[in-house]
Amino acid sequence: MKVQRTLRRDDADLSIHDFGTGKALLFQHGLGGNEAQVAQVLPKGLDWRRITTECRGHGSSTLGTQRPFSIAMFAADVIAAADEKGIDRFIAGGISMGAAIALHLAKTHPERVIGLMLVRPAWSFARAPDNLAPIRQIAALLRSHPLAEGQALFAMSATAERLRVEAPDNLASLLGYFERPDALAFADVLDDIASDGTGVSREDAAKLAIPALVLGNQQDAIHPLAVARLTADALPNAHFLEVPAKAAGAEAHFAAVRTVIRQFLTTEFKHRSVAQP
Repeated sequence: MKVQRTLRRDDADLSIHDFGTGKALLFQHGLGGNEAQVAQVLPKGLDWRRITTECRGHGSSTLGTQRPFSIAMFAADVIAAADEKGIDRFIAGGISMGAAIALHLAKTHPERVIGLMLVRPAWSFARAPDNLAPIRQIAALLRSHPLAEGQALFAMSATAERLRVEAPDNLASLLGYFERPDALAFADVLDDIASDGTGVSREDAAKLAIPALVLGNQQDAIHPLAVARLTADALPNAHFLEVPAKAAGAEAHFAAVRTVIRQFLTTEFKHRSVAQP
């Protein structure tokens, strides 16, 4: 059963999607994504209560006027949603930006986060990582050119030429930013988030002795496999797995991610209490 409601935070309206019953899994989408993106990677029929808060400017959530946008801001919104629903302890997970939010939550709320699931992380421990430079480039074009012209300029850029060869799936997603109905307003989100970091150092990660699953794949310049490996290596109780590249076949990628997530939840948390400290 799905329940969707809106939570007012500052002057932003956040769309919260609440599925199922049982132990809590707070799982976030990536930059430019929404709840439907989360649904692609999570297996059906889990004995978990899955909550996804669509970040400001994503899905049905409004932008609000608070600036700059940040990983910390989005993480605080996720915690506010958990509090509103009476959820104390939970697994934190997410895709790309959602993985960054989850890692931030594990550091800032260690008494509440009992596990991590990081799918295709784009951030590890540095702010404004080089792999997110194409997103910052797009934000600049959105602010300086009409949408069609900016898209054409990016499509002809050296960055796009490289991505056509190395990561065509990334290129398609990046070009899609120009086609959003809110593209101009969303430029602030793209630039602010791609210039931000998790707020977690390698030393911080070494203290997170909770079960963690980290998934990465090749043919992905925005979410390099090396970032997933680096993150997993820093977490003392992490399970790292390379899954099939999304660029090589989306369904094979999603099927593998769903299988591994189900195995992780079953193996690590079948008999683990979430409600008690």
